[in-house]
Amino acid sequence: MRKFLIFFAAGCLGALVNSLAIWLLGDQGITTRLGIAIAPNLTPSWLYPRIVWGGIWGLLFVLPMLTSRPLSKGLVLSLFPTAVQLFLIFPQAQKGLGGLELGLYTPILVLAINGVWGATTALTIRYAR
Repeated sequence: MRKFLIFFAAGCLGALVNSLAIWLLGDQGITTRLGIAIAPNLTPSWLYPRIVWGGIWGLLFVLPMLTSRPLSKGLVLSLFPTAVQLFLIFPQAQKGLGGLELGLYTPILVLAINGVWGATTALTIRYAR
């Protein structure tokens, strides 16, 4: 049970860092300059679900792969929420496959930001043990 709690909490922290990164990119106008229409407001209603889902995604770290390479494991596992965002969430939200309605570089941004989640989660787990 302790392992699952660590994975969930680490995923939550990863999601917080991920969320702050995407908010900062939008707030500073970087996403706009890249032609990406993503600039969320930092509100509890935007942040809370992201943190909870980050924790749920953090449970993927129970998978016994790349155990000696936590950063690699985090980056590989970040591909799961990336795929869900690009191929399920964006199309259901009428943002096109891969979120291309939001801008041509949206898939790259999602991949990078979710990589931040994976790396933060993996390193948190490593230091929590």
